[in-house]
Amino acid sequence: MKVIIPLAGKGTRLRPHTHVVPKPMLKVAGRPVMSYVMDDVQRLGNVEQVVYITGHLKDKVEAYARATYDIPSVFIEQAVQDGTAGAVALAKPYVDQPVLIIFVDTIFDADLSIVKDSTDDGIIWTKEVEDYQRFGVVVTDSNGHMTKIVEKPSEPISRRANIGLYYIRNWQLLYEGIDHVLTTAPNKGEWYLTDAFQYMIDHGAKIRVVDVEGWYDAGQLETLLDTNRTMLAKGRARRPAQLGAGATIVEPVYIEDGCTIEHATVGPNVSLGAGSVVRHATVCDTVAGDGVQILNAALHDSFLGDHVVVDGVKGCMSIGDHSAIRGDA
Repeated sequence: MKVIIPLAGKGTRLRPHTHVVPKPMLKVAGRPVMSYVMDDVQRLGNVEQVVYITGHLKDKVEAYARATYDIPSVFIEQAVQDGTAGAVALAKPYVDQPVLIIFVDTIFDADLSIVKDSTDDGIIWTKEVEDYQRFGVVVTDSNGHMTKIVEKPSEPISRRANIGLYYIRNWQLLYEGIDHVLTTAPNKGEWYLTDAFQYMIDHGAKIRVVDVEGWYDAGQLETLLDTNRTMLAKGRARRPAQLGAGATIVEPVYIEDGCTIEHATVGPNVSLGAGSVVRHATVCDTVAGDGVQILNAALHDSFLGDHVVVDGVKGCMSIGDHSAIRGDA
């Protein structure tokens, strides 16, 4: 099996952090978002090659993937952001067998091993949601096969949201569909992979729809903080080996060893990177990078990059690397 990982996007909804860090490498509960997905891929054990479709900050993505995972890999730049179909099209020269396609700005609870015994032309994983109007939703027939995807429906024709996780056994028909989609007029400058799936269905393919147990978005600040909370609650919590004078920890938290916490309350739902300092402060529902200093402050619902200084302020904030905010709180 081959795996395609499209991650060329600029992550504009997570700026300023994505000016210097690729969106899939932003951390929740002490780990890059993409690592949760890639660990699942590595556990499959039958992956012949991973094809990464890169773009924004591509050198950082490639360096991280090569250093972290021992799966044979190739890296292709998507120079023009022309949509998900355009991204997967770039992998065509490397695809000669069934393929798993994963968009890694989310984390999911899914049993990927079911692909080993699948006899369908493909599998699309979904998550049932209440706010179906925000998503592309998948409509199925009585046998649990996809009939169509409808973007942001006004009527509840389905509540099964497309989460960006697909297995395609009939890879030849997939690329026939992508080639067809790329000959059509783009939708607001983009071509969508879901239109290629519709082509497959219209040409007789059976794509099974499988619900995941959990789906955690990390594509914007609010959902990234929610995902951090979830990962901490699901077993990623970690207390430091030592605490300073007057330190209080409210579980769950992820705190690297070597952090200094003095006369401060940290938690719940805080991730704190290596070498950080929290002193005379309270921090909750916050992700902070390495070397951060939080002094005389009261923070909540915040995302702080590496080597940020926050001194004498209260509230919630999103601050990029090597920045300082000082006040008189």
